[in-house]
Amino acid sequence: MNASKPRLLIAMRSELPEGFFGPREWARLNAVTDIIAGFPYTDFDAAEGAKALAEADILLAAWGTPSLTRERLVRAKKLKMVAYAASSVRTVTPTEFWETSDILVTTAASAMAVPVAEFTYAAIIMCGKNVFRLRDEHRTERGTGGFGSRRGMNLHHLGNHARRIGIIGASRIGRLVIDMLARGTFEVAVYDPFLSSDEATALGAAKMELHQLLAWSDVVSLHAPILPETRHMIGAHKLALMADQAIFINTARGWLVDHDALLAEAQSGRLRILIDTPEPEPLPTDSLFYDLPNVVLTPHIAGALGNELRALSDVAITEIERFVDGLAPLHPVIKQDLERVA
Repeated sequence: MNASKPRLLIAMRSELPEGFFGPREWARLNAVTDIIAGFPYTDFDAAEGAKALAEADILLAAWGTPSLTRERLVRAKKLKMVAYAASSVRTVTPTEFWETSDILVTTAASAMAVPVAEFTYAAIIMCGKNVFRLRDEHRTERGTGGFGSRRGMNLHHLGNHARRIGIIGASRIGRLVIDMLARGTFEVAVYDPFLSSDEATALGAAKMELHQLLAWSDVVSLHAPILPETRHMIGAHKLALMADQAIFINTARGWLVDHDALLAEAQSGRLRILIDTPEPEPLPTDSLFYDLPNVVLTPHIAGALGNELRALSDVAITEIERFVDGLAPLHPVIKQDLERVA
């Protein structure tokens, strides 16, 4: 390591440093970098932010970091690395970034995938037992409507034994969910146009085409990326393929689902639905999704929150430490990868 430390610019939403960094994390950053004062920065065009960007060797970025446009890159002549302490880097590194820059970019997507996968697995289990609706009924009935297994003794769509789970998208998150499911009694299938049958088998799933997977599954969980071709990939025709009382879970993005079609299915009562990421986000206050008994809405909480943010900063700081020590990155972002990932 050089005697002079590289200058580190921290640019992200103002509340994030408190969640990301405790004494241990600040000590690690201070050990290998010279942190530019005045952080966190949210404006690279104002005088102070422009000056900080011009001085930076390394940018520690996350939600709220300004986009590195062509004009801003011209001013960032010393910048050699962007360590992104979240998942998708698209907003920070737009197309023009990749056309004009050879700056190293790393991502904490591997750390973000863990809580989303855990949340999804838990949602599959809880929705399989219809926990949220039964909780609401139990609250209303105050224990007068039956108790324990008597609630669903003759309802064969309840429970999780030998359920067929369809995973749409063999992303980092999708693969983690498959791994969790493969340890139980579930049958698992996956749809991903970039995945071979042998690769699916190695993951513990059967490869299926999308229409086949939707018709086969008791539970469908969505993990595809935001790409032009995935816009509303799940619409009325696709939803109609799902069996009555099947479960549809979206912890990816609302971009992927035609919500008018989803609402029609929800209103029919035919499907059970959990949405963590609706479109628009958040839904309007008068949205019918809020009050339907077969719909569970959560406020985009599958991803890292609370102490889980430290897992993201740990990955980003590790990448910075490796860069300063001249070591190869663990999780680099490659331009070609952006064609198939979020």
